[in-house]
Amino acid sequence: MEYKRKRVAVVGGGLVGSLNACFLARRGFEVHLYEYRGDIRQMAQVQGRSINLALAERGRCALRGIGIETKLIATGIPMYGRMIHDLDRKRRPIPYGKKDQYNLSMDRRKLNEDLLTNAESFANVHLHFDHKIVSCSLDSGKMVFERSDGSQVETEAELVIGCDGAYSTVRSHMMRQQRFDYSQEYIPHAYKELCLRPNDGKFAMEINYLHIWPRSTFMLIALPNQDKTFTCTIFMPWQNFDEIRSRDDCLQFFRTHFPDFVDLMGEKNLLNDYFQVSPQPLVSIKCEPYHVGRTVIMGDAAHAMVPFHGQGMNAGFEDCLIFDRILDVTGNDFVKALPEFTKTRNADAKAICDLSMRNYIEMRDDVNKLSFVVRKKIDYWLNKVFRSRWVPLYSMVMFSRTPYNDCIKGRQSQDKVLQAAGKVLMVAVVAGGGLLLQKNYERILGNAASLSEWLRKVFAGAVIQLT
Repeated sequence: MEYKRKRVAVVGGGLVGSLNACFLARRGFEVHLYEYRGDIRQMAQVQGRSINLALAERGRCALRGIGIETKLIATGIPMYGRMIHDLDRKRRPIPYGKKDQYNLSMDRRKLNEDLLTNAESFANVHLHFDHKIVSCSLDSGKMVFERSDGSQVETEAELVIGCDGAYSTVRSHMMRQQRFDYSQEYIPHAYKELCLRPNDGKFAMEINYLHIWPRSTFMLIALPNQDKTFTCTIFMPWQNFDEIRSRDDCLQFFRTHFPDFVDLMGEKNLLNDYFQVSPQPLVSIKCEPYHVGRTVIMGDAAHAMVPFHGQGMNAGFEDCLIFDRILDVTGNDFVKALPEFTKTRNADAKAICDLSMRNYIEMRDDVNKLSFVVRKKIDYWLNKVFRSRWVPLYSMVMFSRTPYNDCIKGRQSQDKVLQAAGKVLMVAVVAGGGLLLQKNYERILGNAASLSEWLRKVFAGAVIQLT
């Protein structure tokens, strides 16, 4: 069939690029994947971000789509909720949802290596490492790559898919076009990674949780690894990082804000890890459209987000799945498929960028508030009673494939219902107080020493009647 002769170029051999290559290969296309780094499967250390990943339903569904979910999730560790570490060293778990709902802590490098190996298993996939894209003609599909020895490689494709990350070169070419909208936001916070080592050959903390030390304006998190370590990441304002200049500054800061973590980590390991790397920035990127000519962008190249909802990889994987299904509908017609991808995906991608920003506040601050715990319990109870008619926001995002924009709309509707219910409850309280007053008017006034005491008795009586 004609479509089997189509040549597709995937720029970027990271998680989204390597998964995309697998989807495209299954369609019989001639797939060429270009990666600026060497083959990470042959490298001792890998350049780039290493924040651990939380694999959720959207990502798993994409892996399911190419038949490798079961194999790949075997290396993950289930996380059933958040383990909150309070300043007084106490720990308290907050489940994500139902008892059987969990995210998987995945090793970024291992997952990337497995996806590359799976892509390489297709005879029609060609992997090109040490190929850095330097120019791209969006309409013709002609590209120029540069190798580390200075040589250049010219090639072309009928479809170019840019999966080259938040600082995408492919997207930079799109930005030169008219009517291409682009925005980026560097949040005033940065991150550093630390490694919590095993304690006597065992995990140093409870395994099946995302550990969080929420401290209002900053936080520390830890995700478990198969080698019994925890990848820990501290997120805080640049100013806090700037104020930690010496080893004494570092120890004082962590002893003040994370005393139990210092005990677990050990002062020597903490100091070695903390000063090993510089703090890294966090950026959120939105743009539109995702396609120009015969070129389209996906993953972080299209919608980079801060990592606080664990949806960067999941959203990128879902991009691949959505595009694959669009190709089904359009009969592999790229001219029809690319604008349909922008139309289908753009609003949802922007929505998850916003949700990721909001979730940072929840993780570092809201989890310490009684209102957050109460809302979690209300959502859990209503979901148990009404099932699919009341799904908590977190569950919609992490444990379903509900479009992200619909997740926001669903939460807004739930808020309106609870606000209305609150007003009804208030009316009931006042009405109950009125009835109590009517029945006990003379006795209450006779015994009340003051107006405030009289009011207290009225509303106390109303609450008693309601309960």
